[in-house]
Amino acid sequence: MQSFNLPVPIYNNNLAPQKADKHSLFRNTREQTHRFPTLLLAAKHDLDLKEEEDKGVAAVPLPEGLLREAMPRHVAVIMDGNARWARQRGFIALSAGHEAGARSLRELVDLCCDWGVRVLTVFAFSYDNWIRPKVEVDFLMSLFERMLKSELDNFIRQGARVSTIGDSSRLSESLKKLISDVVEKTKDNSRLHLIVAVSYSGKYDVTQACKSIAQKVKDGTVQLEDIDESLLEQELETNCAEYPCPDLLIRTSGELRISNFLLWQLAYTELFFAEALWPDFGKAEFIEALTSYQQRQRRYGGRRS
Repeated sequence: MQSFNLPVPIYNNNLAPQKADKHSLFRNTREQTHRFPTLLLAAKHDLDLKEEEDKGVAAVPLPEGLLREAMPRHVAVIMDGNARWARQRGFIALSAGHEAGARSLRELVDLCCDWGVRVLTVFAFSYDNWIRPKVEVDFLMSLFERMLKSELDNFIRQGARVSTIGDSSRLSESLKKLISDVVEKTKDNSRLHLIVAVSYSGKYDVTQACKSIAQKVKDGTVQLEDIDESLLEQELETNCAEYPCPDLLIRTSGELRISNFLLWQLAYTELFFAEALWPDFGKAEFIEALTSYQQRQRRYGGRRS
């Protein structure tokens, strides 16, 4: 495992942003980067836990050494290494690695629900992956469709809301219909927001945001002087989430890059690179990533006195 380890912080800078007025044009303000003591963080998480208890959801004890008040609100994962996992085990069909990777994702969703992570974004299929062999692409789309169908009842029972981000124009009509159905049936769930990036490109995300703003300027609904970071963030696809920017990014398989994933949103995200291939990434590896995250000081460009 390779990661950036820093001294244990006095405060963990992990406070949720103030919830903006629904009628406000700019909801994602730079106030998200304000830092407060752990006492206030604990109070915020206690309120979240109280809400879950009121809904009949029992709090699951955390593994030893992890602090609930210091849990990342939003975890993003680049699920890499499925094909290598299959080759290392002598499978002729790489699909065996993708099937095993789907099982790892199910376990991660369960752990996030139990341990208080509010948003989980997973990189299921990059827009750049369309150049792969058709047989592999077709299998991945089929696997995604089968998983959505088989896991829908679990998502509902767990209180998980499902969203997708990415360019859906190349997806089949049956898959688009299924996605719409799953999104609709889980839209009122609030325990965990699972965002699946399919046919997603970070460059495309920023580009489409700029085009949307340009159109609004052309239509006269936005003035040039109104354009700032907050306005652009409103146009990014992750704006569907309460916490659009990940606190922690995990990439498996030992690769040290972000591969066109959430390029804007990762500006101040803590990075963790695990040596384990994605199908081998389980509870122990997730605990290691969370422990590393909780030992870091998040400064957002500032300096501690």
